[in-house]
Amino acid sequence: MAGLLLAAGGGRRLGGRPKALLDHRGRPLVEHAARVLRDGGCGPVHIVLGAAAEAVRDRAELTGYHVSVNPNWAAGMGSSLRAGLAALAGSGADAVVVSLVDQPGIGAAAVARVVAASTGRGALAAAAYGGERGHPVLFGADRWADIAASAEGDRGARAYLRRHADALTLVECGDVAEPYDIDTPDDLTRLE
Repeated sequence: MAGLLLAAGGGRRLGGRPKALLDHRGRPLVEHAARVLRDGGCGPVHIVLGAAAEAVRDRAELTGYHVSVNPNWAAGMGSSLRAGLAALAGSGADAVVVSLVDQPGIGAAAVARVVAASTGRGALAAAAYGGERGHPVLFGADRWADIAASAEGDRGARAYLRRHADALTLVECGDVAEPYDIDTPDDLTRLE
């Protein structure tokens, strides 16, 4: 079970502060998010950087993770999802759990629940909060090409998930995680 952390955004609504570099528990947020995937049962863990990629590499301790840079990060999350799935090609993983760097309220317990929902290379599962689909999301390897083909803009795999809702397993995680995003300056109060 691979993990894929999308951490390329430039933090446009945060005044151009890349989310990967935000401080959380004394370290860059990207470190926390990558560790959550690993501790939740994912390995290898791939990280897609974009905005300020060199600064992230210089500041964050990412040893033990596979790091790639999406040169088209400004085109939105879809391009980072495509880059991450391409980086996983040939990895031998049967599935991948995809998470976002800006959701520090989602911990290893939620990731582990989603990992446990895998049914192999055709799997499709997502964490749910009060019955509403959220992150992380699990994609079986047989779905990666179609997901990459449909990923565009800031929507990522949203359209794919809607089209395949009948195959999607929702895994309730509201009792172990909070799905808030760090998007605006007011949200920064949620970081520790």
